[in-house]
Amino acid sequence: MLKLAAVVGPTASGKTDLAVKLATKLGGEIISCDSMQVYKGMDIGTAKAKKEERHGVPHHLIDIVDIDQDFNVARYQRLAREIISEVNHRGGLPLMVGGTGLYYQAVVDNYHFFPLDSQRSVRTKWELAIDQLGLEYAYRELQKVDQTYSEVISSSDRKRIVRALEVYELTGQPFSTFQKQDPSAYHLAVVGLCQERQELYRRIDQRVEQMIEEGLVDEVLVLRQNKNYRDDLNSMQALGYKQIIAYLNGFIDWEGMINEIKRETRRYAKRQFTWFNRDRRIFWIEAGENTKEEIILEKACTYIEGHLNTV
Repeated sequence: MLKLAAVVGPTASGKTDLAVKLATKLGGEIISCDSMQVYKGMDIGTAKAKKEERHGVPHHLIDIVDIDQDFNVARYQRLAREIISEVNHRGGLPLMVGGTGLYYQAVVDNYHFFPLDSQRSVRTKWELAIDQLGLEYAYRELQKVDQTYSEVISSSDRKRIVRALEVYELTGQPFSTFQKQDPSAYHLAVVGLCQERQELYRRIDQRVEQMIEEGLVDEVLVLRQNKNYRDDLNSMQALGYKQIIAYLNGFIDWEGMINEIKRETRRYAKRQFTWFNRDRRIFWIEAGENTKEEIILEKACTYIEGHLNTV
């Protein structure tokens, strides 16, 4: 059975830094598990590791599509599986790192997906319903049929709401459960990073301020020069980018933009933790400010080596 390690947890919890250290120590290659890091040119706002921060560790599934191209979980799953197999066969350890829970689970739980063509009529029906009755209506309908999934996505996430309603209508099963039909294809070791909520929120606020200082607004301005750019692109709904676009369009002021990015990122982090906390396979490590980085690395390394070397 192929081996797979993963580092998961909320945004700003320290996953990237730990993953690079683990990969260096264990001979690993990093597979990004972030639905927005796949887009070219979206560097600051998605917190991609800079070249010098990667320390020579190979990184996969970063910068693979243009901002106007669609990218979905089924495509991610296929690409990630290919890379996991390749890394195993050349004697390395694939290390999946990120906070996009659906992408993570699609890989480790061997999710099955419908052909897109079979869903068009159902999708069109729900898109029209949202246009006529509002997104809140669709979210309430989702809560009725899949309370679990509704709790881990945003009530304003139109794309995922429609997807979950499609699945329920086509199968009669909630999106949160219908895909878990096969055991994981991998011998798996997953580490999760966690902090006290107030400390995590402080980290998030600091990260947002750092992104602004590093030029996130300028990054969005450059992206807007792309000939295929539109404000409503899926890529531009990413945290930070969406709020900056609202600022550039005059809908909110500078302070309001920053406060909204912080607020929405905190909410996202809470949903991320809710998602991952349901997975009993995850070995959680307290990564608070009073815990030395060396101790976090040692705990993660010991767990992964011990778990994967049992086969």
